[in-house]
Amino acid sequence: MKQPQALRQPSQQDIQQLMQALNNGHLDFAETTAKKMLKKFPNAFVLHNLYGNALAGQNKFNDAAKAFRKALTIDPSIAELHLNVGVLMTNLNRVDEAIASYKKAVQLKPSLTDAHYNLGTALQAQGHFEQAEDSYQKAIALEAGFFEALANLGVVLQEQGKLSEAIAVYERALLIQREAKVFFNMGTALKNEGRLGDAIESYNNALELEPNYAEVHSNLGEVLRDQGRYDESVTFYKRALEIDPSLPVANYSLAIYLYDSGDLEGALAHFQQSQFADWQERSLYCLYKTSKFDEFKQGLDALTVAKHNSPFLATLTSHYAENFGTENNYNFCPDPLSFVFHTEIPELKGDSPLREQLLKDIREAHVEEKMQGRLVNGVQSAGNLFKRSEPSFRQLGELVKQAVQRYQDNFADIDCIFVRDFPKNFEFASSWFVKMEQGGHLNSHIHEEGWVSGALYLSLPTDKQHEHEGSIEVSTHGDDYPKLHDNFPSKAIAPSVGDIIMFPSSVFHRTIPFSSDEERICVAFDLKPMQ
Repeated sequence: MKQPQALRQPSQQDIQQLMQALNNGHLDFAETTAKKMLKKFPNAFVLHNLYGNALAGQNKFNDAAKAFRKALTIDPSIAELHLNVGVLMTNLNRVDEAIASYKKAVQLKPSLTDAHYNLGTALQAQGHFEQAEDSYQKAIALEAGFFEALANLGVVLQEQGKLSEAIAVYERALLIQREAKVFFNMGTALKNEGRLGDAIESYNNALELEPNYAEVHSNLGEVLRDQGRYDESVTFYKRALEIDPSLPVANYSLAIYLYDSGDLEGALAHFQQSQFADWQERSLYCLYKTSKFDEFKQGLDALTVAKHNSPFLATLTSHYAENFGTENNYNFCPDPLSFVFHTEIPELKGDSPLREQLLKDIREAHVEEKMQGRLVNGVQSAGNLFKRSEPSFRQLGELVKQAVQRYQDNFADIDCIFVRDFPKNFEFASSWFVKMEQGGHLNSHIHEEGWVSGALYLSLPTDKQHEHEGSIEVSTHGDDYPKLHDNFPSKAIAPSVGDIIMFPSSVFHRTIPFSSDEERICVAFDLKPMQ
């Protein structure tokens, strides 16, 4: 009896001929041959599989995916084929489809290491860091020495703020393979944890492996700047720009150095070259501070049309309008001082075990100091305090999030962009402690990178010569902006221990000096929309 066409299969000799062509790199021949044979054997799983491999080998990803999917309609139980489809979808930047295929592969075959790893990379690409972490952990459980999975696991842990865990994973990866990129990532995690000396060592290890790694030179400059080693930092910024003159972060960092040093003309050139972060607002700042008001106003008008939700731009527009007596049409945060919010964190009040633990951790934790030119008779911590591993700092971060929600609720009915576009998902761009001694104060400034900034108070001077010693003062003027009059509003707020004060990051603020021989300790923070 003649076999039905649907059940007919190619001979073993035909299959071997195709496989030999593939193995020898004769992909055109394999593609053409498989295509012809499929007309005769349309339901032959093996032919669709080999045809897909021939197409994939020629980067014909769409056609290859169709071939593999046809094979899967015949036998959907082959995990490796689902993996292949996932790889093709990844190459086509169809990440959702890739994730679906990888998930099917690991469901069918949980021991398929590459499928777990590839699923992790796809989830990571979409910002699903916690899920990616789980996939990388499964790949590593199957293959303990899987270097790439360890390196990527470190990245997704770091993205979640799990700095200590990320550093431990990077160290584990580097025992397998010394790679400059891993040293670079570890250096960044160490920097964010406040371990500046260790970060420098990690960056230097990266440069031993890749001396022309421009981003490492740039980041090393930033750490040296935080240590107050300004001349050395400039050397590294300039070295980064010798390697890559267009490197945005190096141009931006050098501009910040020049900006802080008073060379606003030089800073302006590098901000404009960087096209990085808030370079447009910083460029306007340089023009304003050098009293190039016509050029500033022209740039300001253009930028306010293009950017509706920039806190830094709100500072500039507000100051210019008050300074020159013109109307401020930038509806980001009108009357910014009315958005100052003074409340408390109950868990820090009275005989608070959490406050005592925080003070203990601040005094004993391995956190290096960051040089802060505006700070007098005080020290500021390096890194991002709420991302450290100490439970007290983690708990405090959660309590601040709750306070931020109260802040948002308090102003929810006000119609302005600051409220309307208040970030639904935010992150602490930075958080740090400040310890001041007698005569301590912080000069007027804004936090250019934040949306909301704030400070909570753990210890305050009590022996005051006047009411506002050690208080925080907020204003619409500061930072030595050029001013044509003195009619800028300001107000001083005297906090108590356990209080938290929050305000738009666009508001100028400073600490009023105090005369008593007591310690003033606060934890400050900036939050911004999550990227």
